[in-house]
Amino acid sequence: MELESILLPGMEENRPMVIAGPCSAETEEQVLTTAKQLSDRGVKIFRAGVWKPRTKPGGFEGVGVEALPWLKAVKKETGMYVATEVATAKHVYECLKAGIDIVWIGARTTANPFAMQEIADALKGVDIPVLVKNPVNPDLELWIGAMERINNAGLKRIAAIHRGFSSFDKKLYRNLPQWHIPIELRRRLPELPIFCDPSHIGGKRELIASLSQQAMDLGFDGLIVESHCSPDAAWSDAAQQITPDVLDYILNLLVIRKDTHTTESLNELRKQIDECDNDLIQLLAKRMRVCREIGTYKKEHGVNILQTGRYNEILDKRGAQGVLCGMDQDFIKKVFEAIHEESVRQQMEIINR
Repeated sequence: MELESILLPGMEENRPMVIAGPCSAETEEQVLTTAKQLSDRGVKIFRAGVWKPRTKPGGFEGVGVEALPWLKAVKKETGMYVATEVATAKHVYECLKAGIDIVWIGARTTANPFAMQEIADALKGVDIPVLVKNPVNPDLELWIGAMERINNAGLKRIAAIHRGFSSFDKKLYRNLPQWHIPIELRRRLPELPIFCDPSHIGGKRELIASLSQQAMDLGFDGLIVESHCSPDAAWSDAAQQITPDVLDYILNLLVIRKDTHTTESLNELRKQIDECDNDLIQLLAKRMRVCREIGTYKKEHGVNILQTGRYNEILDKRGAQGVLCGMDQDFIKKVFEAIHEESVRQQMEIINR
């Protein structure tokens, strides 16, 4: 993709770039009160949902176009840039007519190529920053494809928002971070700015600080945080919103690590990592040679390739060993599941010759 800076006139190139404001624009008073409090604390970009896609009917679905003049009033009274979510071509037209500075595309919309193309067509010929949230399911290609549609429409100021991925098994997070997916996105598109949405990942205000720090540790470029003048009274997603004061406190505590200077010591440690990786590959190659010998034995003696009892034994034992060595049991399980999958593939090749 051809990309340009998403910065708007008068904005500094500091990390993190912060976009903050309430989940929903509820009333003009609520919007302006929150915006003034955020502006007083140095936030330059105000966000508020005008149209709210809800999981089930009956919930507050946003005020709609009536709220757009409120965002215009925020620009006039505070000088902040304003941003809102769009999900249809009509939303885009209304935002452009109202002079909205930045639009973002929500996770449900990103997952729908038809909707993305409709939005891309509506944005054709417009120079406006567009932020694209990851799709609800952990599909990197779908996420990249959504941004490519926007880019193909001629827009260059594009950024990604990592808001986590939906899961049936709800545990600590509302949406699982699955950090490896935005990390791979950064590897694939190194010039693409990536924002973190700790409000939607965590689903609870208590998690916003730690998630924001994790995002900074991973080199994310910005944060988009839900902040409300009276969070407990919010009409939508009250549990994950924080006051402007709390946001200011969190931002002041963030540790921003630089990655521009590589020290001699770090280079030496990286050499050790390379040596370990080489050893791992050699050991895996040796393991696969043994697996092929086992495959030959199974073929000659008519033994089934998949031995469930043995596979379970390996997962249990290696998981326990991993814990003793200070590693997460689930991580070790995933590693050996991948190794087992390759072992079976190689044995299948032997059997089918």
